[in-house]
Amino acid sequence: MPDAEADVRPSPQGAAARRALLAHPVVLLVGIVLASLNMRAALASVSPLVGEISQSFGLSSTASSLVTSVPVLFLGLGALVAPWLARRFGSEPVLLFALLLLAVGILVRVAPSPVALYGGGVLVGTAIALLNVLMPGLIKRDFPDRAASMTSVYTGAMIAGATLVAASSVPLEKAFGGSWEASLAVWSLLAVLAAVAWLPQVLIAHGRTGHEVRMATSSASSPAGKSVWRSPLAWQVTLFMGLQSLWSYVLIAWMPTIFTDHGMSRSTAGVIFAFNNLIQVAGAFGVPLLAGRMRSQRPLIVLVTSLVAAGYAGLMVAPVSGAWLWAAVLGIGQGGAVGLALTLIVLRSGDARTAAQLSGMAQTIGYLLAAAGPITAGAVHQATGGWTVPITLVLGVCAAALAVGLFAARDRTV
Repeated sequence: MPDAEADVRPSPQGAAARRALLAHPVVLLVGIVLASLNMRAALASVSPLVGEISQSFGLSSTASSLVTSVPVLFLGLGALVAPWLARRFGSEPVLLFALLLLAVGILVRVAPSPVALYGGGVLVGTAIALLNVLMPGLIKRDFPDRAASMTSVYTGAMIAGATLVAASSVPLEKAFGGSWEASLAVWSLLAVLAAVAWLPQVLIAHGRTGHEVRMATSSASSPAGKSVWRSPLAWQVTLFMGLQSLWSYVLIAWMPTIFTDHGMSRSTAGVIFAFNNLIQVAGAFGVPLLAGRMRSQRPLIVLVTSLVAAGYAGLMVAPVSGAWLWAAVLGIGQGGAVGLALTLIVLRSGDARTAAQLSGMAQTIGYLLAAAGPITAGAVHQATGGWTVPITLVLGVCAAALAVGLFAARDRTV
């Protein structure tokens, strides 16, 4: 992930305020955890309810896939402006704004209009993009000696939020008398709670400080003057990031629907989807630890892509009878892949600034590429009337990720 304030250093007043904030780490930790819980929640809440949303508005499979694809598209577009906003206004105020924007987007999304459904998705995607970009840089800045452990905290909270929401969406719909709108809207409260928890940090860190001081460095190129956008290795890392994001967002959009289309109840499909999110923790924690001990990460590339391919093949052959097994295999592969993609950004970078630039490139292009996944899968499903062809296409994505990942995993730097 990019360090959004990589070319910004605090004024003396700002540094003093940050020391005061870190003197009360519980306040900061609570804010980080609550913000992280929101980083996937608004996306995971839709998937178990996509059938009801489609019926409510009379949407085709292709139009339904846009409910997931639009936010993912704006994860990439929002990442373009996040570093500029952080440099201009500071990470804390922008993060607070992102949480409030997320709450508004969730509420707009449940208004009785297809335009609002998609418009709210734009706001949700933009808000999550800001959180995605700002959180790692903030942790790197405020916890330089505990960055790895704090990264585990925020990553774990992010996955926990997705798991909680995925498991709760259908029960909440039933509790609210069959209202999918209420089931989705309730998660705006989680964003508001996080915003309230973040407000003291904004006041402490910026309320009594001078302005940030911008360092005289270029954000478009590395210290040696070479743009990461011209590096083949950077593109290999970026494409692996994008392809693994694509297969993950296809699952986020369609996994419960694949199960229900084969006769599984919506409640059971939602629980298995939540289990898939939960099991990703194992891969997300374990694979990066292994990657850091290896000069070449090629064996891990083979491992994670093989697990994902095996899980998708299982969904095609025995989606109901093997559902729990495929969810577990996919979860370990998905979590390991995203952890490995983020680790490759660091390992393939020669210095911190290059890592920030490479991460910005990988995140922007990666999410733009991933946005094509759900809508393509939905369109092909609508055209063929089944899931065999869409899953076969994703298996092709796995093969492409394996090929490009083997190049990205070589012991070289950008």
